[in-house]
Amino acid sequence: MSKNYVPVTSRIFLAMKNVDIDTLSRCSETDLRPVLPSLVRMALCSPLDSSEEWTQGRKDILKILSGLDIVNSIVALLSIDFHALEQDVKKEQQLRAKIGGNQTESVLISQLQHGLCLEFERSDAPRRIRLLLSELMFIMTELQVKDQQKPVLFQKQSELFESEVYLEEVCDVLCIAQAELPNLLPMTDLAEALLCVKNGAGLICQLVANCPESFTEVCRSLVSHGERQDEESVSGRLRLDMLKALCTMNPKEALNVRQLCVKHCTMPGLAISLSLQIGESDRQMDTQEDDLVAFVSSLLLGNDQAIRMWFSQFVKVGQKKKCDSPGSLLQALRDNLLGQVALLLPKKYELMSEGNVVKASSMIKLYCALRGMATLKYSEEEMSSLLELITARPPPSKTGAHFICLGLSMLIACPYLLGSMDQEQQAIEWITWLMSTEGMFEKETANTTSFGEMLFLLALHFHHNHMHAIADLVCNTLGMKSAVKANALSRIRQIFTQELFTEQVIAAHAVKIPVTPNLNANMTGYLPLHSICQLLKSRVFSKHKVPIKDWIYKQICHISLPLHPLLPQLIETYVNSIIIKGGKMEYTNEPITEEEILDVYKDAISHGHSKKEGYSKNQNLSSQLLILYYLLLYEDTLLNSMKTIVLFKTGVKSYSENILSKIPINFLIQEALKEQQLYAGLFAPLTRLLVTHYPHLCLVEDWLEESLTTKTSVGTDSSCRACTPSAFQSALGKLESCPTAVIQHLKYLLGLTSVDLMPYSEILINSLPSMLQEGTPRRVLDLAQSVWFKVHAVTPRSIRLWTVNALRPRLNTVFMSPPFTEQDLMIDPLIVLGCDERVFRCPPILEVNLRVLAAYTQACRVYLTNHLQTHPITDNNTLAEQERQELKIALIAAQESAIIQILLEICLPNNDSEKDSSQLSNRREVECLIYSYIHQVFIADPNLAKLVHFQGYPRELIKSVVQSVPSMHICLDFIAELLGQPQSEKQIFAIQLTSELCLKYSLPKSLSVAKLGINVMFTLLTVLDSEERIKFFLQTVPCLLNFCKAFPPLCEDVTTLLTQVGRICVSQLAATTNMSFFDFAQECDVDGGSGDYLLTKKRKTVLPRDTVTLYHKLYTMVQRTFSQVTQKALMASSVY
Repeated sequence: MSKNYVPVTSRIFLAMKNVDIDTLSRCSETDLRPVLPSLVRMALCSPLDSSEEWTQGRKDILKILSGLDIVNSIVALLSIDFHALEQDVKKEQQLRAKIGGNQTESVLISQLQHGLCLEFERSDAPRRIRLLLSELMFIMTELQVKDQQKPVLFQKQSELFESEVYLEEVCDVLCIAQAELPNLLPMTDLAEALLCVKNGAGLICQLVANCPESFTEVCRSLVSHGERQDEESVSGRLRLDMLKALCTMNPKEALNVRQLCVKHCTMPGLAISLSLQIGESDRQMDTQEDDLVAFVSSLLLGNDQAIRMWFSQFVKVGQKKKCDSPGSLLQALRDNLLGQVALLLPKKYELMSEGNVVKASSMIKLYCALRGMATLKYSEEEMSSLLELITARPPPSKTGAHFICLGLSMLIACPYLLGSMDQEQQAIEWITWLMSTEGMFEKETANTTSFGEMLFLLALHFHHNHMHAIADLVCNTLGMKSAVKANALSRIRQIFTQELFTEQVIAAHAVKIPVTPNLNANMTGYLPLHSICQLLKSRVFSKHKVPIKDWIYKQICHISLPLHPLLPQLIETYVNSIIIKGGKMEYTNEPITEEEILDVYKDAISHGHSKKEGYSKNQNLSSQLLILYYLLLYEDTLLNSMKTIVLFKTGVKSYSENILSKIPINFLIQEALKEQQLYAGLFAPLTRLLVTHYPHLCLVEDWLEESLTTKTSVGTDSSCRACTPSAFQSALGKLESCPTAVIQHLKYLLGLTSVDLMPYSEILINSLPSMLQEGTPRRVLDLAQSVWFKVHAVTPRSIRLWTVNALRPRLNTVFMSPPFTEQDLMIDPLIVLGCDERVFRCPPILEVNLRVLAAYTQACRVYLTNHLQTHPITDNNTLAEQERQELKIALIAAQESAIIQILLEICLPNNDSEKDSSQLSNRREVECLIYSYIHQVFIADPNLAKLVHFQGYPRELIKSVVQSVPSMHICLDFIAELLGQPQSEKQIFAIQLTSELCLKYSLPKSLSVAKLGINVMFTLLTVLDSEERIKFFLQTVPCLLNFCKAFPPLCEDVTTLLTQVGRICVSQLAATTNMSFFDFAQECDVDGGSGDYLLTKKRKTVLPRDTVTLYHKLYTMVQRTFSQVTQKALMASSVY
C-alpha cells in the first residue's frame, strides 16, 4: 500500500458509528476520505428519518462534502440502475456455479481489450462497478469450492486490487456496491474474499467503517473461521493482520474480539496480540491495570479443559520457532512478562510494596502454569529474574505470607532455577530470613495465614523422602497440577535437611508454634495442626524427647464447630505415640492428666447439677467430645496392647474408672447426634468405640426414645409454676393423701429439658419404693416412669445405680443389703432382680428395672472381656487362652439363663392373679413386658434360647411363652436334639413344646418336627417300663390334639398311636384286675369326668391300686383325646 494511504482512524470510526456530524466536520479531508461513500449516501439518498434534526444533519453533511472534488465520482456511482445490475449479478453467480473457475465468460462484462486496471481507468461508473463485481464473484465462487475441498489457502493475483493507484476508487466502488446490493454481497463473505487479495485488510477496514454496525458480525465470522494456531499458516497470519487492523480502528471492541477467540478456541496469536496492544494502550494512558497476566492465567488455570489445551498448544508451537523471530507472538508475550517482572523487583534489601506483592503472586502462578501446563522452557534471563522475584522480601501481611508460600512452591516446582552456587546461596539466605521473620508475620496476620507450617512440612517430607506429599503440597498451594520430579530435587532436599532444618530443630520449633484459636473446618491453608500431625506420625517428638502433650491439650481446648477433619487423626496419632505396640523401648509422649481431663468437663453436666453459667456449647462440646474420644481410644489401644505391655513390663498409665463415671457420656453423644454433620470424622469412630466398650450406653431403646423426645416437645404444666426440688419432695411425702400434687409436679417436670431435670432426679428415684404401695394411682406411676426415662438420657450410669440401690428389699424400712457399686452390678447383673418383690407386680417400675437389667447385662459382657484382656497369658498357651474364653462364655450363659429363669418364674400364676383374670390386669402387663424382654434376648443370642429350653421351665408357661415370644420359632432348630435327650422329663418337655410350636407356626419344618415327635412316642411306647410309660403318656397324649389341629394329615398316625396306647391300657387292666371290659367301660367317664377313679373293694388287683388308677386315667385320656381329634382336628367329622 502506498505511503499516502491512511487507514481509518478510531476517531473517524467512532464518529461514523455514533453519527457524530460535529466531529466529522472538524476532521481533515484525508481523514474523511475512507468514509466518503457512506457520507454521500447519507446526504443524497432519501432517508427514512424525516425529522427536522436529521434534515439539519443532512445539510451539515452536504456542507462537509461541498468542498471535495472526489465526491462527484462517488455521486456518479449512485446514478447506476442497480436493479438491472442485481439481475446481472445473479446471472453471473449462476454462470460461475456452472463453469467453475473459468473467468473468460461473464455476464457482467464482455471481453476485455486491455488489462483490468486500464479498463477500470478508462471505464465509466457503471462499467467500473461491473468490473469489480465480476472479480469478486470469481473469488467468492472459488472460495466456496475450496471450502468444500478443504485445501490450502486460495490466493488470487488480482491486478485491480494490487494496484495502489486505483485502490481508493476501488474501495469507493466496493462500498457503494455493498450498500446497494447487501443481499448479494454479505459483509462476512466479502471479508473472506478480501483475505485472498493483496491490501484486503485495508479494504475491509474501509468497508466496515462505511457500515459500522457490521463490525461485530465481521469479527465474529473471521474469528470463527480462523485456525486453532494462527501463526502456522499464511492464511492465519493474514486473518490475524486483518482482525488487528479492525481492532486498531475500533479499540473498544478489542476485548470482545479477544473473548471470541477464547470462545471458539481459535487464533491464540490474535488474543495475545490484542492483549499486548491493550496493555500498551493502558500504559500510554498511565493506567496501572494490565490484564495480560490475568488473561493468560485464566486461560491456563480456568476450568475449561479445551481452552487450556488450546493455549498450551500455542505455547508449544511457539517454542519451536526461533526466539529471535520478529513475528513470534509468544516471544513478544515472554518479553512483556519479563519486563513486568523487572518492574516488580524492589531494590536490594528493601521490602516490596503491598501492591507489587499481589502482582508478584499472580506472576508466580502464571509462570508456574506456563511451565507445568504448557511446558514452557525458561530462558536464562527468565530464570534469573524469577529467582530474584521469588527471593524478594514482602512486607509482613497476609498477602506477603501468601506470596512467600507461592515462592516456596515455585522453588520446588522449578528446581532448575538454582543453577549455580550463587543462586543456591541466594535461596538459602532467603529461607533463613523467612525463619527469622516468621513470628513477625504471624503477629501481623493474627495466625490466620502462616508460611512457617509450610516450611516445616516441606522439611519433614524431605526428611522422610515423601515426594508425593511434597507434590500434593505444592499443587494445592499453587492451585494447579505441577510435575515434581524427585531427581531434580536432590540439591533442594539436601539444603532443607542438612543446612536449614534438622529433625531436632523441627521438633523443638514445632512445640513453640501458637495453637490456632477457634480451629474449625472452615479454615483453609496450612495450619500448625498439619505440621504437628505429621511430626507425630513420624515419631520425631519421641525420637528427640520433645514433650508435645501441652500443645495438643491447648489446641483441643481452642476449637469450635464445624470440627476440623484432622483433629481425630491427631488424637489417634497422639495415642499411638503414648502406647508403643512393639517391644522396642523408646521415649513415649506423656498422656493427658486426669486433672486436665476433668477441667474440660467443669462446665458440663455433673451428677445432680445443671449447667453452669458461661457454658459455650460450640467450643466446650467439641472439646469434650474430643477428650472423650481420646479417653475411649486410649483405653481401647491399651487393652489391645496389654499383652505386649505385660510381656515387656512397660509402665503405661491407665485411667481410673472413676474419671469415666464423672463424664456425661450419653449426654455428649446425644448432643452430637443432633448435629452429626458438624462432627464429620469424629462421630463414627467415637460411636464405634462407645459401642465396643460401653454398649450399655448405646441401647437401641434409649436412643430411639431420646430421638422421639427431641422431636416431640412437651409443654410445661402452667398450674405448677413454683415447682422446686424441695416442693417436689414435699409433694411426694403426701403421695397417699394427695396424689394430685404429685401428678402436677410430674407433668411440670416432663416439660423441662433433660438437663434441667437433673436436680430432681435423685428425689424421684428415692421415691420409687413409696410408689410401689397399693393404691398408688396409675397416672402417678406412668408419669414417674416417663420422667425417669427422660433424666436417664443424660447420665444413665448414675441413674441406673441409684435406681438399683433405691429398689433394694427392706425389712421394717431398713435395707437388707449394703449399697451396691457400679462394679458390683457389672460383675453380677442378677443383683438387679434381687429388688423389692412389689416391683414385679408394678408394670411401670418393672419396665424401668428391665431397662436397667438389659444395660448391666451388656456391661457384664464387656467387663469380662476387658478382664481377660487386662490379664493376658504371656506364654502363648493357646489351650489356656481357649479355656479362659470358654469359661467366660459359660459364665455369661449361666448368668443370662438364670435371669431368664427368674423372669419366667415371675410369670407363674399365684393366688392374686387367679382372682384377676382380665386381659388388662397388671399381671398380664407384667407378662407382656417380660416376654418382650425375653424375645429381645433370644433374638440377640439364639444359643441362649437353646440353653434355657434344655434347662427347662414350668410346663404351665409353655403355651404363654410360645404365644407371647415371637422369636420362639428358633426352637424348631433344636427340638430334634432335645427329643434325643435320655431324660424323660426333657422328652416330655420337648413334645409339649413341639405341640404348641406346631399350633403357632404351621410350617413345613414344623410338620417334620411333629412327625419326629410322634415317632419318638411310638418308640418310647415299646421301650419304657410300665411306670415310666404311664408317667410319660399321661403328659404327652393331650399334645397329640395340637398336632392334628396344626396338620390334619397326621391324624392317621395319631389315631394309630392312640389305639396302641389304649390297647396297652386295656391289656394291663385286664391282666392285673378282675374287671371285665364292659364293666371298665362303664366306670370310665369318657365325656369329661374328673379323672379320679377309685376301685371298689369288690375288685381284685395284682398291681398297686395307684398304678391301676393311673391306667384308668390314661385310658380315659386316650378316649377323650380321640374324641377331640375327630371333632376338632378333622375336616370331615363323620369319618369315625
